[in-house]
Amino acid sequence: MVVISVVGTLFSDNLVDGYGVPLAVSTAAFAVCLAATFLLWFRAEHTLFIHSIITRRREGFYWTAILFAFALGTSAGDWFAEGMGLGYLPSALIFAAVIAVIAVARFGFKLNAVAAFWAAYVMTRPLGASIGDLLSQPAKNGGLGFGTTWVSDAFLLIIVGGIVAFTVRRRTAQVVEPLSASAVG
Repeated sequence: MVVISVVGTLFSDNLVDGYGVPLAVSTAAFAVCLAATFLLWFRAEHTLFIHSIITRRREGFYWTAILFAFALGTSAGDWFAEGMGLGYLPSALIFAAVIAVIAVARFGFKLNAVAAFWAAYVMTRPLGASIGDLLSQPAKNGGLGFGTTWVSDAFLLIIVGGIVAFTVRRRTAQVVEPLSASAVG
């Protein structure tokens, strides 16, 4: 996941910085690529449910979606913060608010779980890009100036810590079988 996040980020950054593609255009292009990936995936597999990724083809669609989600997130985060001049913190707050709306739609209005998952997942990418830029960019550019190395190392430690914590929790959790109706009654 970490490697594909870096590749997705580099796709966006190279288009924008290396080839002069405007952030609005790269954002739209990656949104179209991601939507096409979801469409092709659904047409081929009749599901986007991540727990049904049990074939190489489904896994290929999944990783393609993740790649485009990261590229889209980088472009969208930078477009909001830099291209529209909103700044990193306001951009992060906007993306966090969109995730909150998705959560309300899911739990308050019963938005389909798969649709809610992917919508929220896609929004975590520009949220992460905005927070990463807020922390890493120099103060003169609207950031806090911690630098990319420190921020990358901190995020890597958080990711590794999370993986370790979830692994330990999963190994120590006991499987509890649900009571059958006959056992209850």
